[in-house]
Amino acid sequence: MRARKTRGAAVFALAATGALVLSACGGGGGFNNNGGTPAQNTKSGPVKLTVMIGSSGDAETKAVKEATQAWATKTGNTVEVIAASDLGQQLGQAFASTSPPDVFYTDASKIGTFAKAGNLYAYGDQVKDAGFLPSLVKAFTYNDKFYCAPKDYSTLALQINTEMWKAAGLTDADIPKSWEQLETAAKKLTKGKVTGLVIGNDINRGGAFMKQAGGWIVSEDGKQMTATSGAPLTGLQEVQKLMKDGVLKFNTDTSPATGWGGEAFGKGLAAMTIEGNWIAGGMKDFPNIKYKSYELPAGPGGKGTLLFSNCWGIAAKSANQAQSVDLVKSLITTEQQMKFADAFGVMPSTEAGAKEFAQKYPDDSAFVAGGEYGQGPVNLPGFDEVMAKFNSQLAQLGKGADPKKMLEDLQKNGTAALQGNG
Repeated sequence: MRARKTRGAAVFALAATGALVLSACGGGGGFNNNGGTPAQNTKSGPVKLTVMIGSSGDAETKAVKEATQAWATKTGNTVEVIAASDLGQQLGQAFASTSPPDVFYTDASKIGTFAKAGNLYAYGDQVKDAGFLPSLVKAFTYNDKFYCAPKDYSTLALQINTEMWKAAGLTDADIPKSWEQLETAAKKLTKGKVTGLVIGNDINRGGAFMKQAGGWIVSEDGKQMTATSGAPLTGLQEVQKLMKDGVLKFNTDTSPATGWGGEAFGKGLAAMTIEGNWIAGGMKDFPNIKYKSYELPAGPGGKGTLLFSNCWGIAAKSANQAQSVDLVKSLITTEQQMKFADAFGVMPSTEAGAKEFAQKYPDDSAFVAGGEYGQGPVNLPGFDEVMAKFNSQLAQLGKGADPKKMLEDLQKNGTAALQGNG
């Protein structure tokens, strides 16, 4: 996924209000990762919390520091914010130590891996009344346990170069609402060096077509593979059809090759692309490109998009779990999350917050709408290698690779990984 950028460029945001039940500076009982049993190592009195984030830049780091300092001042505790240079690597090292950060950003795709390893404190039941988008609750649920408060989210939308659109004789009435309309528009927009649609070359973009076809690669409960159920193949066949017609390319297949769909779009090699709301930050490098974002067109299975999110993870080894939950509750209020939105463009993780965000930032309304039906990443342990292999195959789709064979391999490899989780 493209790294987050600035205002309108981010990937995530908000949560909700709710009374602060736990005393942050009192003696009080934290809870262990079984959720409900008093933690044996919860400290009493004022404590120092460590918060590790993967920051999109100075604006995000500053906003998180200000928010956590406000909580610290109010409660008498202290907070140190660490902006990791490589969040995944640094978290892995921290989990192996005896003193990981108390609170940290956790990507939805890592929930199962971290939970199975015993690294996460499952405190979701303490914030479940915040009014989170149901799709986000699902993204951070593993083995029927809601682990952590979603801090933000993004979905994919369709970006259209408005000048190219007009030059091709297209109007608002031609905005694609279906695959057929997408095909028509892409053909009219493809001319010379310009390809109608350019997207990223992995499941984080092409997977949207699988959802629009009416399926996904794992079942709703995450307990079995569904890559060969029919709909995923229909989705990839649509992508390949557009490629054979010469109106869709992966970013790696443009001439010259580009780093992501947004770069191809910014350089005028694509009239349309499919990206998240971080596109706004990326397009700051291409100020002359005028564009608008729309919800992705529906396929035979209806509307479909992909959802990306982080949560506020709390360490199972933290000696300050009660205080950490209290801090998180202050960070997921609508007021605080709108401050984050204004500062660096993240989108609310609650239904009420998302509505407020869409009203304030109407240009991002397509991304907000996708939160109601977006598909989160596979969050099962052991799937990194499975997905990496599938993505390497998917990148060859434009070179004649067989999507049916790809999905059969994915089904086989994914099933083996699931059995390993049993």
